[in-house]
Amino acid sequence: MPVKAQQNITRFKEIVKGRIKKDLRKYITHGEMIGKKGDEFISIPLPQIDLPRFRFGRNDHGVGQGEGDNGDAVGEGPSQAGDAEGQHILEVDLTLAELAQILGEELELPNIEPKGRKQITTKRDRYTGIRTVGPESLRHVKRTYRQALRRQIMTGTYDPHRPRIIPEPRDRRYRAYTTVDKPETTAAVIYIMDVSGSMGAEQKEIVRTAAFWLDTWLASQYDGLELRYVIHDAKGRIVDRDTFFHTRESGGTIISSGFEQAATLLATELSPAEYNLYLFHFSDGDNWDADNKRAIEILQNDLLPHLNLYCYGQVHSPYGSGKFINEVTQHIQGEPAERTITTRIKTKEMIYDCLKEFLGTGK
Repeated sequence: MPVKAQQNITRFKEIVKGRIKKDLRKYITHGEMIGKKGDEFISIPLPQIDLPRFRFGRNDHGVGQGEGDNGDAVGEGPSQAGDAEGQHILEVDLTLAELAQILGEELELPNIEPKGRKQITTKRDRYTGIRTVGPESLRHVKRTYRQALRRQIMTGTYDPHRPRIIPEPRDRRYRAYTTVDKPETTAAVIYIMDVSGSMGAEQKEIVRTAAFWLDTWLASQYDGLELRYVIHDAKGRIVDRDTFFHTRESGGTIISSGFEQAATLLATELSPAEYNLYLFHFSDGDNWDADNKRAIEILQNDLLPHLNLYCYGQVHSPYGSGKFINEVTQHIQGEPAERTITTRIKTKEMIYDCLKEFLGTGK
């Protein structure tokens, strides 16, 4: 690629990045954007950028030639004015890694430092050389043809006027690998959401949007990211992602039932010795009064000692009491309190501040 073209592409990417950073708060609140997410890319609409478009074809009318008076419109004949708004929206595909970088820069998020034993060493194959034997799946095509060309030149069978390169079995070259130990830091995220009758569609949309951005940032900080989902009303359940975000709300609220399921995950699937553990809990703060003591006991004794971070986001609902955040701030004491963050999310616009609160510690 010509140097000038590469410079233009780089400059365009910087412009796009600057636009997204400038309006990041707006993008964070756009739940519909998340629906476009694939495995690696996400489309970001940028209505602020208006790019010129050139159409190739014949220009039979010339440029500034022919009959006409000053002030006449330039075109191909009479036309009728339209009544539609002009479209100047450009959709730019960004990798999730690029999106995480923008998020981290704009929110000034510190990189996470893995702690203690939560380091896993895995065996990885690294392709470090070339050899003359091996499976066909590892054949190095370029090296094979290069060797065939070298042989034909040395034996005088290569004709530059009829440049045909025909590899023979002895020309074949294969990638060679060695097995090395690679430290791999992994993390596990547990999401808990209250799906009782007071948590409506608007509240769940806030949780869904916040979870997307939390996943995006944490995935940029760890080589592996395990996700688990727990819902509860008066009873807790471990569910898949689709169920987590689409369960219809009903029933009363016993928060300890959700905490019990999270504790089960730590005991059976997500060993604290192998994972950096994060618990993101979303509720409208309504809880059966008799359950508050039990919920705090499980959180303080069974969960917090094993977590990098416990984040509680209290989503505003006109039907919830909003009291549980007070239980957390008043009763979580000692060192576990340092790994506890609480915030109130009254509207979708406050997701931006929620992310900064949750991720700004670098834990």
